[in-house]
Amino acid sequence: MKEEITLHAKWLIKAPLTEVFNIITDFEKWPEYFPKVAESIQVIRHGGNNLEIDATVKSFGQKFPVKMKTRILPGKGFISDNESPKFGTSGHEELLLSERPEGTVIDYTYQVAIHKRWLRIVAQPLIGWFSMKYWQKAVIDELRKRLER
Repeated sequence: MKEEITLHAKWLIKAPLTEVFNIITDFEKWPEYFPKVAESIQVIRHGGNNLEIDATVKSFGQKFPVKMKTRILPGKGFISDNESPKFGTSGHEELLLSERPEGTVIDYTYQVAIHKRWLRIVAQPLIGWFSMKYWQKAVIDELRKRLER
C-alpha cells in the first residue's frame, strides 16, 4: 500500500495577489482567518523568510499538534515541511500564487507521508478526496468571502 499521497488543486481568487499573499502568509492570524483548520499558530523562530511554527490544527474532527518549517516566498506564497507525530503524518506543502487578469491563482500541492499503517488503509479515499474538499471550504471559500468584492 502506498505510503505517500500527493494532493493538488488550483483555485482562482478574484483579488490582487498582494492581498491574497498578505493573508495567506500571516500565519499567526490563521485561527482568526481560517478557524475551521487552525486552532492556534505560534511562530517560535523567525529568521528572515524562514519560520518555525508550532500549530494546533483541526482535521477529521480532531485537533492535533503540527511542527512547521516554513519559508515565505515574497510575493509568491510559501513552502513548508510539516510533522504531525500524533496524527502520524509528515509532509511537504507548497502554496504558490500567480497573478492573472481576473485575479490570483492559488496552486496548492501537499505531499503527505503516512506513517501509521492503519491510516494508510483509508488514506487515499479519505485524505485524498476529503482533504482537498475540506481545504476549499475552510480556506479558499473564506479567502473569497474576505477578499472578493
